[in-house]
Amino acid sequence: MGFGSYDESEQDKQEYSTDFDEEDGVATSENTHKGSVEFDIGASNEELLSTLKDIKDE
Repeated sequence: MGFGSYDESEQDKQEYSTDFDEEDGVATSENTHKGSVEFDIGASNEELLSTLKDIKDE
């Protein structure tokens, strides 16, 4: 079962354009964040598993 024909020779015919300047990019350091993340779910694992079971049973 296929999703269409695939011709390996087509792979050689592909051309990729790389005409962009360095200033077109994004500096990855401009969005650097410092800090921490904490999660307080307020429920035990047993409570969460029980809730999940209830959801699956519905």
